[in-house]
Amino acid sequence: MHTKTFLAAAVGLGLVTLSACGSSNGSQTDSKTITLVSHDSWAVSKNVLQDFEKQSGYKVRVLKDGDAGQAVNKAILTKDNPQGDVFFGVDNTLLSRALDNGLFQPYQAKGLDQVGTSYQLDAAKHRVTPIDYGDICVNYDKAYFSEHKLTPPTSYADLVKPQYKNLLVTENASTSSPGLGFLLGSAAQYGDGGTSRSSEAESGGGWQDYWKKLTANGVKVVDGWEQAYNEEFSGSAGGKKAKGDRPLVVSYASSPPAEVIYGDPKPSTAPTGVATGTCFRQIEFAGLLSNAKNTKGGKALIDFLVSKEFQEDMPLNMFVYPVVQGASVPAEFTKYGPAAKDPETMAPEKIAANRDQWVKTWTSLVLK
Repeated sequence: MHTKTFLAAAVGLGLVTLSACGSSNGSQTDSKTITLVSHDSWAVSKNVLQDFEKQSGYKVRVLKDGDAGQAVNKAILTKDNPQGDVFFGVDNTLLSRALDNGLFQPYQAKGLDQVGTSYQLDAAKHRVTPIDYGDICVNYDKAYFSEHKLTPPTSYADLVKPQYKNLLVTENASTSSPGLGFLLGSAAQYGDGGTSRSSEAESGGGWQDYWKKLTANGVKVVDGWEQAYNEEFSGSAGGKKAKGDRPLVVSYASSPPAEVIYGDPKPSTAPTGVATGTCFRQIEFAGLLSNAKNTKGGKALIDFLVSKEFQEDMPLNMFVYPVVQGASVPAEFTKYGPAAKDPETMAPEKIAANRDQWVKTWTSLVLK
């Protein structure tokens, strides 16, 4: 995801990323260069990118700009003189902010008819194109819970119980996409005061009361996903090296397969698990920036992102699911990181109406 989405973990796992990254000195004016601005989790196989460059005649320059939330905010601030032509990585939690600020210009991608309609959240105007989806969920360190003879949590309600005190690390909802997704998931679960989706919900005051309890139970908040997962979480390869001491982390349902696939030595089973009752569905989009210097090349790149070749390359690079119908997913991915069966969701218009106030309230409750 995401979000993203999972590439930052590869620092500790030895995954090699593409070498087409550039510096932040502004967009290229060369008509044969396309600049893609993204969050840090962007990745593609070298041969797949080379195929696109060979067939299209364009050279792709990639500018990674931090966590998804930070990257979107920076893109909005620089929209009049953008750093690139295409932005990848805005998701449904931040989509309305990007659209309301006029970040993208309309473009209906070739191959969009093969993308599931449930992912097309801007179908009327085509300012963004859906590229992938994943589930933001709490992950747990299997070894820790086995050694402490403690049953891992399975739901939001479990996380506020005394036996899980001081075990969870999450990301800042104001700066991090998974952190915001976790907040929205709790809002979908508990409502905005008195209503809840689940009979397990113990919070009569909605998500605000839930977060008061979570804070009292010792939740730790860090700026972004990379720090949470690769430094604080005891179950990841990176976290082990950093001597992380939190056995619960807000990450993705697709995180466990990366620990298997890129483990050295490769474990026979995933060392981490997913609390399946804590998941929130995330959809990521790409868009042609409003003041892009190379609009023709940008359109070609977006077409490439919804091509079957790229869609089938994504799972083992960014650990997300393809949105194109018929795109296959590797067996290891489905075995160790299946999509959540019943994730929390929220209508884009509800997110748009409440997100900024919810984040402000969350900040006052959790970061006071």
